[in-house]
Amino acid sequence: MKPISTKQAPAAIGPYSQAIEHGGLVFVSGQLPIDPSTGNFPEGGISEQTRQSLTNIRAILEEAGSSMDQVLKTTVFLADMGDFANMNAVYSEFFSAPFPARCAVAVKTLPKDALVEIECIAAVVK
Repeated sequence: MKPISTKQAPAAIGPYSQAIEHGGLVFVSGQLPIDPSTGNFPEGGISEQTRQSLTNIRAILEEAGSSMDQVLKTTVFLADMGDFANMNAVYSEFFSAPFPARCAVAVKTLPKDALVEIECIAAVVK
């Protein structure tokens, strides 16, 4: 197992790695919408938070030698399923066909009262 870490994404807020590479795959931990340059959520709502979470994922994948077009599976955690359509609109800006498999669920609360958290599994291209 090889830990992946970049300053272009927020540091882990607990005892976990930003990502782990193993067996040609990279497992990216759930990314809150934290801007690594400020340590805060972006201003706005679900669209801005989704964009930041996916930007963080992209930075981690690039550090691992992967990219958004190598993502095989994502899991999207929403604080409110009413935000699904707006999250989906931003999500579609980051992926193209063939789209990764995905699960999207609403949860009671997310760390730091985020509106969204996204994790993924991607292939490593070296």
